[in-house]
Amino acid sequence: MNMNDILLQQGEKLIEILLLISMSIVIRLVLQLLGQRWVTTTAHTATLVLLPILTYVITNVIAGNIALSLGMVGALSIVRFRHPVRSPFELSVYFGAITMGIAASVSIKWLFFLAGSIILATIILVFCHYLSIMIFRKPFFTTSFIEGNALSTLEIKAKKILDILEHHEYLTLKRVSEENVEYILTAHKFSDLLNIQKSFKDNNDIISYQLSK
Repeated sequence: MNMNDILLQQGEKLIEILLLISMSIVIRLVLQLLGQRWVTTTAHTATLVLLPILTYVITNVIAGNIALSLGMVGALSIVRFRHPVRSPFELSVYFGAITMGIAASVSIKWLFFLAGSIILATIILVFCHYLSIMIFRKPFFTTSFIEGNALSTLEIKAKKILDILEHHEYLTLKRVSEENVEYILTAHKFSDLLNIQKSFKDNNDIISYQLSK
């Protein structure tokens, strides 16, 4: 292999790494637009950018070498991740970042195929969300206070079951005890929960309520 071939090969790898970095940044921006605030931190952003590159380099290093592959598997098996994952979606994002590195090391076509598939899946989910609102008058997704989003919460304690809250779109958690019934509602907009709180202001069945951002 002459010098020109070596330079060409290294140039292709550099382009693939730049594509991985670009796609990681695009995914980070898309997640931020979708309300996933956890990804905006320095640690999560750096992890999302570095994971594809690390996987890409490892895959290229062990490619075609069975002995080295087995040794690498043994070395990586020592690593234990102790950081708690906030949600299954966060785990999927990290797994997707690793898959990007593997796909780029095999063929740049697989990297574009993966990116196109993610974009198509996102479009379909958004379409289902708006279609559900138009037809069924309720969102396709339910909001969870453990997803890493910036959410406001309203905790209501009542003497009995409140029919108006039983199937409310913002209802996240319900606890029933002998003394009372507790409802926890979450929403992106603080004003929405504030309006709900005001509607129960003169309700004698309400023991207490707590609204927080």
